[in-house]
Amino acid sequence: MADGTLTRTAVRRWPRAAGRGRRGEELTKILFVLPAAVAMVALFGYPVVKNLLMSLQDYGLRTFFTGEAPFVGLANYTAMVKDQLFSQAMVNTGLFTIGSIAFQFAIGLGLALFFRRRFPLSGFLRSMLLLPWLLPLIVSSATWRSILEQDNGILNRTLIGAGLLDDPVPWLNSPSVALIAVIGVNVWIGIPFNVTLLYSGLTEIPDELYEAGQLDGATGWSAFVHITWPNLRAVASVVLMLGVVYTIKVLDIILGLTGGGPANATQTLATQSYERSFVDFKFGEGAALSNLLIALSFLFAIFYLRGTRRAVDE
Repeated sequence: MADGTLTRTAVRRWPRAAGRGRRGEELTKILFVLPAAVAMVALFGYPVVKNLLMSLQDYGLRTFFTGEAPFVGLANYTAMVKDQLFSQAMVNTGLFTIGSIAFQFAIGLGLALFFRRRFPLSGFLRSMLLLPWLLPLIVSSATWRSILEQDNGILNRTLIGAGLLDDPVPWLNSPSVALIAVIGVNVWIGIPFNVTLLYSGLTEIPDELYEAGQLDGATGWSAFVHITWPNLRAVASVVLMLGVVYTIKVLDIILGLTGGGPANATQTLATQSYERSFVDFKFGEGAALSNLLIALSFLFAIFYLRGTRRAVDE
């Protein structure tokens, strides 16, 4: 009887003990995540909220002396849209982003497919491809500025010496050419990122799939369409999304090469935000432009997440 009573008592106590164990486990999980959450809020959440508040205030150089930043509502956003350079900056940002991403991805994918073939020194050549990505951007900008210099730049000298040009091209001084030159430099810098991620994705595709495909006649382009691309699509989506988010806010490359000129031909939303904040000291308008960049990046992230979820569901 005593044993039966003890057993029933233990059975009744077991759910409570299990519940306390689960609560303790949940608390442990929260404590492990808490430092990262605090860091995210401090390093990302606070600056974003502060930037949003600044965009609704008359926050200028005077604010640093008086401490006053009157609330102006959407006046900074209205001034941003009415600015005569805003539409040009939007177009330049779109062209710069689309051009950079398209060529970075296409060249990066081609090189990743090339390096998937095993040959001598392939590892060394892949490591050399990382150099543009590892160099400080201001150093890369200064180097390319000297290369693209109209009169003494090595690019014009080489093309003229090879008989491909009669007169030097004003790569950074002509409004019709400057944006193309800046896109080209950004493509050169972004290729290693694309090669690294796409090559990693290619190495995860089993060789057995290609061997089975060869038995069915899937070789060359057919193998790429039916085997490589379907298995690489998830990695390609990540590469494209990260590329857009990074490229849309590129600043230092443009400042180092053209400073937004000539004749505002290379002005983007990022350079406009910089000039409003640190040249004109209109921090409220600069914050409004920054918020627009954040919103555009967030929009692309949403499209990526929706596409990823749809692919997982399928």
